[in-house]
Amino acid sequence: MSAPLVVVHRDATVLAQAVAARIVTALVDAQADHGAASIVLTGGGIGIATLRELGEMPAREAIDWSALSVWWGDERFLPTGHPDRNETQARAALLDLVDLDPARVHPMPASDGPEGEDLDAAAAAYAVELAANPDAAGFDVLLLGIGPDAHVASLFPGSPEAPAGASVVAVRGAPKPPPSRVSLSMATINSAREAWLIAAGEEKAAAVRTALGASGASVPAGQVRARDTTRWLVDRAAASQLTER
Repeated sequence: MSAPLVVVHRDATVLAQAVAARIVTALVDAQADHGAASIVLTGGGIGIATLRELGEMPAREAIDWSALSVWWGDERFLPTGHPDRNETQARAALLDLVDLDPARVHPMPASDGPEGEDLDAAAAAYAVELAANPDAAGFDVLLLGIGPDAHVASLFPGSPEAPAGASVVAVRGAPKPPPSRVSLSMATINSAREAWLIAAGEEKAAAVRTALGASGASVPAGQVRARDTTRWLVDRAAASQLTER
């Protein structure tokens, strides 16, 4: 597992543009290396802003979108097409603009899907989907937003630990709405080749300081350690409580 690298950008706009550019380079390199690539998307303001920037970049054409597999780190357990779903926002920002292979797009189950409102069945179904796809054995790029409480995906401080061997967890009673969610487990997050934690705004500064500090292991964001590279990509406001930055 890799120690984190920290890159600080001027503001949220530059951060989103820089992360979008990094995505292009990382996916093009992955496709050159092994013919295809995989990415795990995140929601939230900066996550969706990054996808929007990517959708507007001419350089996006360097990616072979038909050879890209798209996954999600977590999802609000809401009906298909609900505006609060990460999938809905990602499709509007980017995915509907590019020529993806629908078979390679793997949204997390919705509450009106085949599993109905059975949250445990929804999590189990996504675990089966992960296990059935070799590209999920080591995601090339995994994006994570960071909450003010230092949560990542839908793994919140104080949440019960995932059962041993679980790749996906059903989340109940999340401290922010909606309370029911589906999330990759920390073990699955840390199986990625690269994990990028993205944070913008002064309201994230305490979480960034905690996660990168001596007590980082006490919060989910501080537990992220990808196989090859773990990057913290933040703006100056989010980095304002770090020392020597």
